[in-house]
Amino acid sequence: MSLGSIFDIAGSGMNAQSIRLNTTASNLANAQAASSSGDAVYRGRHPVFASVQKSVLDSGFDTDTDLNNSSSAGVRVLGIVESDAPLQRRYEPHHPQADEEGYVFYPNVNVVEEMTNMISASRSFQMNVEVMNSAKQMLQRALSLGQ
Repeated sequence: MSLGSIFDIAGSGMNAQSIRLNTTASNLANAQAASSSGDAVYRGRHPVFASVQKSVLDSGFDTDTDLNNSSSAGVRVLGIVESDAPLQRRYEPHHPQADEEGYVFYPNVNVVEEMTNMISASRSFQMNVEVMNSAKQMLQRALSLGQ
């Protein structure tokens, strides 16, 4: 692995954590969105990550490449899935969104869990930035050796 490929790896990690931060922010923004129907209520979303091999990065994400090889060269987001956790059903007969029985459906978003995800994603993003800065400093020092 060359020192230059570190930028690709850290960049893919930063991209993945950016998507994780965006989905977490969406979950937090919709955590208290009420609905009168279980079908119409917001459901929490989470990204699914996979390691990417060097040959996958070089060929533009070839899906036929084995992702279980040990020569990892980054990460990519396979997709964003909705949580299958049960929805919150609360008895609030005076709520404008209440159904005929007086129940209101709330999303299956756990605010504490989402805040933990946000902190974790933010720190992971910061660590990838630090990796890129360290690689940049190493390259600059290697170039200054010949002077």
